[in-house]
Amino acid sequence: MLYQWYEAQRALLSPFSEFASASSKLYSHPLSPFTHTPMAQRVSAGLDLVHRLSKEYEKPQFNITSVRVGTVDVAVQEQVALEKPFCRLLRFKRFTDDSPVLTLMKDQPTVLVVAPLSGHHSTLLRDTVTALLRDHKVFITDWTDARMVDQAAGAFHLDDYVAYVQEFIRHVGPEANVISVCQPTVPVLAAISLMASRGEPTPRTMTMMGGPIDARKSPTAVNNLAMNKSYDWFENNVIYRVPVNYPGAGRRVYPGFLQHSGFIAMNPDRHLKSHYDYFMDLMRGDDENADFHRTFYDEYNAVLDMPAEYYLDTIKTVFQDFALVNGTWEVDGELVRPQDITTSALLTIEGELDDISGAGQTKAAHELCTGIPKSRQFHYDVEGAGHYGIFSGRRWREKVYPQVRDFIASHQQAVKLAKPTARKAAARKAA
Repeated sequence: MLYQWYEAQRALLSPFSEFASASSKLYSHPLSPFTHTPMAQRVSAGLDLVHRLSKEYEKPQFNITSVRVGTVDVAVQEQVALEKPFCRLLRFKRFTDDSPVLTLMKDQPTVLVVAPLSGHHSTLLRDTVTALLRDHKVFITDWTDARMVDQAAGAFHLDDYVAYVQEFIRHVGPEANVISVCQPTVPVLAAISLMASRGEPTPRTMTMMGGPIDARKSPTAVNNLAMNKSYDWFENNVIYRVPVNYPGAGRRVYPGFLQHSGFIAMNPDRHLKSHYDYFMDLMRGDDENADFHRTFYDEYNAVLDMPAEYYLDTIKTVFQDFALVNGTWEVDGELVRPQDITTSALLTIEGELDDISGAGQTKAAHELCTGIPKSRQFHYDVEGAGHYGIFSGRRWREKVYPQVRDFIASHQQAVKLAKPTARKAAARKAA
């Protein structure tokens, strides 16, 4: 019933939110007589804050229409390269009439960004994509809000996530360079491991950023919750059915509003201060800082529902059984063996102040990928960066992106098939 109560509350607050927005403009518009009344700016600021705290936040758009390649601004068009029930593979196609730049773009590496399915939409990686487009052909996974997926599409498990990633890699081709941010580091490593075990071509490079490869290392508040509560507790306390006013009515999900509450609860003082600063910016007429606040929270407050099966599988596999690092994870009967990866280069990235994935959790991938020569394994610690700082904002653009760009550029040799021994092992298993 919690989801139904939430929807009822949202419907009740919606007209009040719109009224607050309209009233705020009434006290701030230069042609309104109310603008010149005492306390008008304070009233307008307060009503605007009420509107933003009570409004519903819809899925944002990438809105990437152009990017600078070399010295030329080129047009960017968002295209759907592949569509699945629970995810779309998007491609950001670049266009230009400048022949030298067109030739340059054709020779640039291809990147597949695997966005998290952990509460926020893939647009959270807008800054990531924008930077990558300067030097790469870019694809990204755009996960679908589970409440919008009809029950006829069936369930979606962690194994299905792994299968999706493999299909996307095959679609992009063996020239792909895969970047996984946060949660996807685990299923992406599993997907590529299984491809290597079968003798399939694997991506040229794997870049893993701030993910729980080994959640036992430097556990954070997120890890502790997942490890200290039982599987049954999660199933009985955070899983609800989608209300009837959505296409996915009846589907079992981990609601986005619960996930959002967890995000806020991790740093309540920081969010409270941010909203107070926003109010003061409006009072002072500081439009630049006010717009920055709106942009951040338009993204941060837009959340999606996760399929219950996938969420519960992740809790058990990643945070309770530690199946990947223990070597016990099987996907559709196949054992996940990261040691079978031999031809892909590996870069792991961690933020010094990351409070989502603790220090050493992502770096643990190196201990598992023993088949990759040490000369093709790299790690980068981002000083002063929190979780979001490793893929968004100034530190991403100035510190992290150059590392990622140079790593990918230095490993663009032809892709080789996995070692014959791996192919023979796969053949024996199939026989």
